Amino acid sequence: MNILILNSGSSSIKFQLIQMPSEQITCSGIVERIGSEEATLTYKGNDKTLRHVDSIKTHKLGLQKVLEILLDTKNGAIDNIDEIDAVGHRVVHGGDSYSKTTWVTNEVKKEIREFSTLAPLHNPHNLEGIQIAEQLFPKAKQVAVFDTAFHQTIPVKAHKYAIPNRFYTDYGIRSYGFHGTSHKYVSEKAMDYLKKEKSKIITIHLGNGCSITALVDGQSADHSLGFAPSNGLIMGSRSGDIDHALIFHLVNTLGYSLDEVNHLLNKKSGMLGLTGHSDLRDIQSKAENGDKDCQLALQMNAYRIKKYIGAYTTVMNGLDAIVFTAGIGENSSVLRKLICTDMSYLGIVLDDHKNEMDSGTLREINAATSEVKILVIATNEELEIAKQTFDLCSEA
Repeated sequence: MNILILNSGSSSIKFQLIQMPSEQITCSGIVERIGSEEATLTYKGNDKTLRHVDSIKTHKLGLQKVLEILLDTKNGAIDNIDEIDAVGHRVVHGGDSYSKTTWVTNEVKKEIREFSTLAPLHNPHNLEGIQIAEQLFPKAKQVAVFDTAFHQTIPVKAHKYAIPNRFYTDYGIRSYGFHGTSHKYVSEKAMDYLKKEKSKIITIHLGNGCSITALVDGQSADHSLGFAPSNGLIMGSRSGDIDHALIFHLVNTLGYSLDEVNHLLNKKSGMLGLTGHSDLRDIQSKAENGDKDCQLALQMNAYRIKKYIGAYTTVMNGLDAIVFTAGIGENSSVLRKLICTDMSYLGIVLDDHKNEMDSGTLREINAATSEVKILVIATNEELEIAKQTFDLCSEA
């Protein structure tokens, strides 16, 4: 079965064509800077990497470009559109309506649109990708995989806010959690590696967006992102946890509008706000060269993560492994060392040599004396979406 995976962002479309159940990736790519005269399409297939720069004003044009290159007689992966059996879509927010992968129906599309108020930076573009794919691949089955679905197992005591009950019952205001496909994928890999059906694992997804999840026996038990994907850890441009009184101070005392505060906390804060840089590689390089702001930002980032590790170890009453994943988690030995230093009280002891090594999609970087396994596992959200899409199609 050929499954096309689409991840439609605000100005990008990531895609992979995966053969299931063999899990063979036929091709992959990304359309970036949609809306620009110099948008780029990067395509990897047939042992080649192609890059095109073009004017791509809309997501529809972007997906049409993807289809064109998939059908390209020289470098493409398919001969006609009917070879696409299913399209799996990443959808960020499914509220409390979806605890598993589902077929795309008019009702599902309506709810994705309604949940756009909870994820205004993501859901509208996810929905647009679905609508365009329905036009371009009319015979393919359309499947929605929700980031929030994996976290529906978080108990009420952990996901409910201490505000009047009617906001929970009438409006669904609660902590939902995100990056679910990534946390699910790496936690299952970790459980297979540990050879434990009963386990207590903390998965740490570190990219431009960051989150941390406590998992008991493979199920999400607590998570750092909440009602929207802005809480918790320090991120590339998002502040993570703050005192909510700050918002009122910015508006009532400093004269900011609510839109300006929203933009500040989501687009101008985090590592960008602390250092002036959003790329962690630049921040690490400047920190090594003595930049005090960058050094402090790395320490703050690690400190926040250490606090969550301590809290989650406590509520799970134990810990078998921590897992680093996503672009920063997989590649930044500097941040991993800052996080794992002085954690021996919890049984976490890093092996510095192993931490610096870069080999394989799963590696163990803890010292032999460490009671807790420290794992680096490459995430693959597209493959996880393909697996869930294939499972749903197989049930039909």
